[in-house]
Amino acid sequence: MGFQESFKALSDSTRREILNLLKMGSMTAGEIGGHFEMTGATISHHLSILKEAGLISDERRGKFIYYELNMSVLDEIMGWMVQLRGGNKNEE
Repeated sequence: MGFQESFKALSDSTRREILNLLKMGSMTAGEIGGHFEMTGATISHHLSILKEAGLISDERRGKFIYYELNMSVLDEIMGWMVQLRGGNKNEE
């Protein structure tokens, strides 16, 4: 996983909205899909891309799979952006 996959995943507005939903906590694909007017297969495709990019992780709990943000990858991206800007992540 690298920045290329992460930025490609972030280029889609639906995937960005999924990440926004997951900032409130873990959710199942069905719960995520309830916020969109698209098929379950389409939601599954978006979740797969986010997972491949390392932006989310999944965990099976009983018969459901819960998705949650992978904060370490998001922190890495944010740190790189701050460095690119010329600042220090711990400043401000």
